[in-house]
Amino acid sequence: MTHPDLHARHRAALPDWLALYYADPIELTHGEGRHVWDADGNKYLDFFGGILTTMTAHALPEVTKAVSEQAGRIIHSSTLYLNRPMVELAERVAQLSGIPDARVFFTTSGTEANDAALLLATAYRRSNQVLALRNSYHGRSFSTVGITGNRGWSPTTLSPLQTLYVHGGVRSRGPYAHLSDAEFADACVADLRDMLGQTRGDVAALIAEPVQGVGGFTSPPDGLYARFREVLQEHGILWISDEVQTGWGRTGDHFWGWQAHGQSGPPDILTFAKGIGNGMSIGGVVARADVMNCLDANSISTFGGSPITMAAGLANLSYLLEHDLQGNARRVGGLLIERLRAIAVHTPGVREVRGRGLMIGVELAKPGTGEAAPEAAAAVLEACRAGGLLIGKGGGHNTSVLRIAPPLSLTVAEAEEGAIVLERALRDCS
Repeated sequence: MTHPDLHARHRAALPDWLALYYADPIELTHGEGRHVWDADGNKYLDFFGGILTTMTAHALPEVTKAVSEQAGRIIHSSTLYLNRPMVELAERVAQLSGIPDARVFFTTSGTEANDAALLLATAYRRSNQVLALRNSYHGRSFSTVGITGNRGWSPTTLSPLQTLYVHGGVRSRGPYAHLSDAEFADACVADLRDMLGQTRGDVAALIAEPVQGVGGFTSPPDGLYARFREVLQEHGILWISDEVQTGWGRTGDHFWGWQAHGQSGPPDILTFAKGIGNGMSIGGVVARADVMNCLDANSISTFGGSPITMAAGLANLSYLLEHDLQGNARRVGGLLIERLRAIAVHTPGVREVRGRGLMIGVELAKPGTGEAAPEAAAAVLEACRAGGLLIGKGGGHNTSVLRIAPPLSLTVAEAEEGAIVLERALRDCS
């Protein structure tokens, strides 16, 4: 546990709404590989990676070396000066994005990336109408809170945008849950068309997470957003794919989450953050040139694209690609999902195990009712910590989900180690 004085100082100096995990919060002091240690010397297997951000490994030598060497040269200059690491990373991200004639703008977070994407889309389309998915989460800023369809993370209804919410992000709950995948997709497309019939017709964009992160790792059937895109293109509406949590190969099957819905082409705008910096503050927007260049006012970024974060991103991306961590996520994640589903068969409190690659959700419910079980989720979180395993939690207004998203270098042995701890915690707390 964290020393009581640090917890007291945290509470005295920081906002009440700044959430902390655990009844006795822990102070993490260092990490290596897939493990971290707290101030009392306890070792934990990390199945949450700083909210899906430590993507490759803790204290990855290649990233640490790149950061150290860059810090010895120059840490900061701003975008008012040419910046070689930023240009090099932009070139690589543009090429990997799948968006033709792509341009890249770097920010410091996923929130800021989505904020910039909304600025681009609304300026390009000259409209403040935005379509978003129910149960979604897109960030903490005033504009991104305004398009977040998850009331637990939306502290105000005030917004500079008119947001209209469509179905599609949640497959196993809601009014369409009983339908087959094909019927579900048909119903969601019909809902989208109906919603567009109620607008002025100049909607700026639809923003969607391929796998909803904070919402509990839910996702639609493959291809749904491709069908959405066909409808959007009829009206000139842009598609923004929020890849803050799904990008960089975490889902295993694809490098980007949108590629599971790529039958109608890539998104117009793609946002990213989290894993690319392996803990350094990097976010960004990729868009085709006419969209990215539509702004008719000056703009810069003071901290976005800083030399030190770009150096980290370049080293981290190189490591990810050279060691095929996407393939590892697919292989090890597939084994872990099947292991957790086998556990769920004998655990009445588990409603569903879902996910892709190393992005796995375990939805808990009150046995026999299907109702959310937030107390059980909190208890399992505590029990896992006591057993040496760190996981996350989330879910929409009527769900309780354990979120599992380890670094993509997770080994089979570590996956089994974590599954054993989680199995014990689930059975003890059911």
